[in-house]
Amino acid sequence: MKRAIKLGKENNIGCVTLRNTNHWMRGGTYGWQAAEEGCIGICATNTIANMPAWGSKEPRLGNNPLVIAIPRKKGHIVLDMAMSQFSYGKLQEYELAGKDLPVPGGYDEFDVLTNVPGKIRQSQRTLPIGYWKGSGLSLMIDLLVAGLSGGKTVAEITNSGKEFGLSQIFICIDAKNVSKSIIENIILFTKGKDISVRYPGEQVLASRTKSLKEGITINDKIWEEVERL
Repeated sequence: MKRAIKLGKENNIGCVTLRNTNHWMRGGTYGWQAAEEGCIGICATNTIANMPAWGSKEPRLGNNPLVIAIPRKKGHIVLDMAMSQFSYGKLQEYELAGKDLPVPGGYDEFDVLTNVPGKIRQSQRTLPIGYWKGSGLSLMIDLLVAGLSGGKTVAEITNSGKEFGLSQIFICIDAKNVSKSIIENIILFTKGKDISVRYPGEQVLASRTKSLKEGITINDKIWEEVERL
């Protein structure tokens, strides 16, 4: 991302692709990194197959996360999402908390839609966002990141048996010419008078502010595992 930012500022747009890399952890970090530098960031990665293509029962697609970030003085707008309705990290979060998902997030071993996170993690049959649309978008991201980098596809990563050697893309656009008033008008119109409406990244900013004041909330079970290392 740092290299993409440098290229973006020199040429108005910069693009970096990676192959044979590893899980990028919290991908939104790279979006925030670009936004902090006054740039638009667009990033994507492929993964091991952990989501069925629409109409199939077998995991043949990755949940291939996508990040889009736009800088903004009042709080950067950062979309960080997997192509599955719930990322595997979010499924684990619900499972550790002993909670069911608010809406069905995938299928169990009996091909039944469920909101029980553990059953979905076991079946590896997450529900694509937007059904067939999420399935198609996942496929296109794999084509994009692997095709441009000359790296491994979801199929090749899956055949290796472990999630490593991934393909990724980092695009950076210098946002100096982006209309700030247009950005604000879109946010204001979208929110309207409904205080429950949040733009992408707003909750992250709120959580960060709270953590800086009160400390970071950590799951007890995960912390116990860390202490045993």
